[in-house]
Amino acid sequence: MACPASQVPSHAMACLVIPSSTAPVARRPSFTTFMSFVYSPFSQSSRARNAWFCAGLASAYPNVHDSSRVSEQRLCRGKYSPACRIFHVPRDDSAKASQVSIDDWRDPEAGDPKDQVMIFQYKGKFFAINHECPHSSYPLSNGSAFDIEDFGVVLSSGISCPQHDWSFDLHTGKSDRGSYKLQVWEVELRPGKFQDEETEIWVRRRQKIG
Repeated sequence: MACPASQVPSHAMACLVIPSSTAPVARRPSFTTFMSFVYSPFSQSSRARNAWFCAGLASAYPNVHDSSRVSEQRLCRGKYSPACRIFHVPRDDSAKASQVSIDDWRDPEAGDPKDQVMIFQYKGKFFAINHECPHSSYPLSNGSAFDIEDFGVVLSSGISCPQHDWSFDLHTGKSDRGSYKLQVWEVELRPGKFQDEETEIWVRRRQKIG
């Protein structure tokens, strides 16, 4: 039974708390809020690491259609140029990718070779793969592209490393022996910002699903 205010000592009046139906009620954080605080796959660092970068115009890449080295110079737009391009892509921010000269790929100023991607066009399709062979760390720019066939039927495309004659599928990265796997990057052909601009090549690290 509540005590009338007249019977409550004056020195205790300051300790009384009168509940109010309009007073705010503290709410427990939801599970979604808690999980987004603990881990967010779309955090700023994750987005920077997985960002796309522009690797130039599609028309600037010679179309490889022979068994010569990928880095071999071929005719393109009226002049000879290497059929592949090498970019150093920082792991913390892919948007800061910078092109590396094929001859200087091991130069310390070119960045860690393990973070280099090689981009080229083979029979009309663009590919982006790690520059280093996962088996011997040899530059795959010295390798050659080829068709993976079965009884004359083309099943896929591959690239061979001349260091130990290992081969890798350009779509899956699987090797023809052992458990080594070549990292394959994502490639997108995008129209220029304006109608009269040429198609651009955009690349990023392949995203892990699940």
